[in-house]
Amino acid sequence: MEMDKLVSLCKRRGFLFQSSEIYGGLNGFWDYGPLGVELKRNVKEAWWRDMVNGHDDLSVPAGAPEPYEMTGLDCTIIMHPQVWKVSGHYDLFADKMQSCRHCKKLFRADHVWEMLRESEWVLSLSKECGVAFTHDLAEVDSVALARWARKKGTRLAPGLALVRNTEVTLLWLAEFNQSQPERPLAAAALLSYLATERLAATGLRTPCPACGGDLTDPRDFNLMFETNVGALQSESNKAFLRPETAQGIFVNFKNVLDSTRVRIPFGIAQVGKSFRNEITPRNFTFRSREFEQMEIEFFCHPNSSQDWYRYWRDRRMKWYQDLGLAGDRLQLREHDPDELSHYSTGTADIEYAFPFLPPGEYGELEGISHRGDFDLRSHMEGKLDEKTNPLQVQLGSDGKPKWRGSGKDLTYRDEMTNGTRRT
Repeated sequence: MEMDKLVSLCKRRGFLFQSSEIYGGLNGFWDYGPLGVELKRNVKEAWWRDMVNGHDDLSVPAGAPEPYEMTGLDCTIIMHPQVWKVSGHYDLFADKMQSCRHCKKLFRADHVWEMLRESEWVLSLSKECGVAFTHDLAEVDSVALARWARKKGTRLAPGLALVRNTEVTLLWLAEFNQSQPERPLAAAALLSYLATERLAATGLRTPCPACGGDLTDPRDFNLMFETNVGALQSESNKAFLRPETAQGIFVNFKNVLDSTRVRIPFGIAQVGKSFRNEITPRNFTFRSREFEQMEIEFFCHPNSSQDWYRYWRDRRMKWYQDLGLAGDRLQLREHDPDELSHYSTGTADIEYAFPFLPPGEYGELEGISHRGDFDLRSHMEGKLDEKTNPLQVQLGSDGKPKWRGSGKDLTYRDEMTNGTRRT
């Protein structure tokens, strides 16, 4: 596969190594080798020159509504826990997780079916029995399924109901076919039947990508790494490794204004490490637990915020094209209204056709988001309420957080990461 060749090349040439490889490695962590660290440094320096150093003369770059300034920060990785309470990360920064009752492995709920397509036991089942995700199945060959369960299923998918109790599982499947002979069974539904032993009691089950066992119902899993500040480990001194670099910019907004001559419109940039306890890190470095972000927050008047959003969206796209990523593998995509985050009034993704994705699909390379005044307002209210009335997150009728304040457009966010969406 193309991706396997790329990973192998990166190791042979000294770009990337698995972290702690001599001890078996640590999933989701990567070390940059002699060539990798130079490449990474070159990219960061090119970004910093374009986003910060190139704006010192207060000139008006092409397409910009007016002159602006840029400055930089380097904030700490560990910050006051209230930062993450106020930003919403403490209460809301979670992925849905499912665990296998058989092999005990954990999976992100929204990745399960994608992982099943690549699973060794599903690929074997597809080859032996003609089960594919690309079409509906009018008929199912029960004899072929039973043969596969006896010969290969016991090794590849020991937790699968079809393997554990072949006759009962196939009986449920036969009853479905008899009750609805005119309705073709989708391949995904077939896998659910093959993973279900007690249909009447449990309903259809989602199979585990690793062993075929039953997966639990999705539950929230907070992605922040916890640590403790000080000698004692208790709730009173619990802290977190930052899951993003942006909040350090927002909490230092007034410090930057007081210590420099910058005035609106201006931007603050930061490059630094962030940490997310991903449930299932995968796709090489593109979903890892420790990664580096290059990010700016741009502050402007509400009346010109949409113009600035379009300016930065187009400027960031041009930066990649100037680096040589032009062509049909790169695209700029605006989010649909129902796709926007609760804080966003406009978001665009710069997407790339990564080799680990199916042909024709794109993954996020960078996100540009119009955040309104969500972050500055949240920290202003959170600071006022910290001791007397801790900030509470309230959900609206649409399930999204309701935050107090005017909702005027004051901030813009641009975030670049290791090829993975980080919003």
